[in-house]
Amino acid sequence: MPDSRPRRIIVAITGATGAVYGVRLLQHLSATPGIETHLVVSDAAALTLHQEVDLARRDVEAMAHVVHKNRDIGASIASGSFQSDGMVIAPCSMKTLASVAHGLSDNLIARAADVVLKERRRLVMMVRETPFNLAHLRNMTLVTEMGGVIFPPLPGFYQRPASIEEMVDHTVARVIDLFGIEHALAPRWGGMKQAPDA
Repeated sequence: MPDSRPRRIIVAITGATGAVYGVRLLQHLSATPGIETHLVVSDAAALTLHQEVDLARRDVEAMAHVVHKNRDIGASIASGSFQSDGMVIAPCSMKTLASVAHGLSDNLIARAADVVLKERRRLVMMVRETPFNLAHLRNMTLVTEMGGVIFPPLPGFYQRPASIEEMVDHTVARVIDLFGIEHALAPRWGGMKQAPDA
């Protein structure tokens, strides 16, 4: 019998700078037919959302299909029996990265990420810090060795973005591609333009 459930994507927003990535990802996924979004917003993320994009936690939570509290370690997404297609942490703080890398499961975001890894589902972590110190790099290596995808939101300039919004959408589009979800957020690369003197 075919699986009729929607594709479930867990979106976590942590307190690192780059809250716009989580918001834009959530907006797109929630508007995509056949996708069910499960959202977790950390307390630090609530502060960053207000600082960077003038949104309250409730404004962002209203964009999701299902909302979970980060302290609710007994939420559905904390169990491997919860069927999901994976998780994106956007943005991902170095604290959250460390928690996931070392299997601490000290809040729902870290526990849900641990579940995604142990069930061999896709975990994408949009880590935000610069420059990286050795602890950051080693934690990224640990997560990669466990099967996670480390995805720093580094903008591409080959598409010649005309605005911050275009830069954000291009990065979010690349993340969505990792889940095989169709979108029209950004144009796809069509090859290098020929130089005039070639």
